[in-house]
Amino acid sequence: MHGFISDVATKRRIRDYVVAAHEGEPGMEIIVQQATNLNRHIARAKREAGFEDCAKGKDAVYAGRRKACELFYDVRTFGAVMSTGPNAGQVRGPVQFTFGKSLDPVLPLDISITRMAIAKNLKENSTMEDYQKDEDATPEDKLRTMGRKQLIPFGLYEVRAFISANLAAETGFDDRDLQVLFEAILNMYEHDRSASKGEMEVVSPLILFKHVGTDSDENQRCRQAKLGCAPAHRLFELVDVHRKPNVEIPRSYRDYDAIVHLDKVPAGVEIGFQRDAFDPIVWGALPEQEDWLRNG
Repeated sequence: MHGFISDVATKRRIRDYVVAAHEGEPGMEIIVQQATNLNRHIARAKREAGFEDCAKGKDAVYAGRRKACELFYDVRTFGAVMSTGPNAGQVRGPVQFTFGKSLDPVLPLDISITRMAIAKNLKENSTMEDYQKDEDATPEDKLRTMGRKQLIPFGLYEVRAFISANLAAETGFDDRDLQVLFEAILNMYEHDRSASKGEMEVVSPLILFKHVGTDSDENQRCRQAKLGCAPAHRLFELVDVHRKPNVEIPRSYRDYDAIVHLDKVPAGVEIGFQRDAFDPIVWGALPEQEDWLRNG
């Protein structure tokens, strides 16, 4: 059985990283947060756009949508359905993730654990003395509980993503937002630790494809770059990651061979690699520090 990581799980971790790393910066708020009502944020966007919270006209909806893109990083990046409550329409996000899928089958484990304490409810309005009395009257072997914890010992997952230049122009997703996205992808698991997740990491480098066009005319070249110079599936085929022949059960990403076919990159496309969140992108060549990848 292969393992999967949903697109919403990836986007949740990116959102959480943006909150942690860019809190207070203009335009870097997050609309989808824990224990919040999205309609409150929608109403705020319409109000800051100069309309009443529940204004229903086309101009009010459009202005609310545009203001939400200005305020919230995740709206202009991933899009949002804001047609509920105050109604600010819908935004199609330029950044889309696929489900991550493990390259090999994984082994989910279900482990029994023991907690050496209980959390027993007594009658309503019980006092500290009531809980102490009940604790004293309860046998010691009853003052503990059993639980379960699920984990996957190891899995190497491939996640693919797409960025639409056309939709980016509509939402205002710019180069700064793109840098934050790469930063968040490379660092998102550093701030999402838990015992059951183990040591989840993004295996560097981040592999990027940039469409630059081929025409000698600048305007035509920009148009080519915006529409794309090669289909996505052909670009993904340039990267081949597979388990080494002598490895039966992989336990590390180094149990895999990773090959990038630099000589097969289509005309009008550049391939880049980003090793760390704040390192420059290396274009057209493998990073010197990465000994895991090799040119095919």
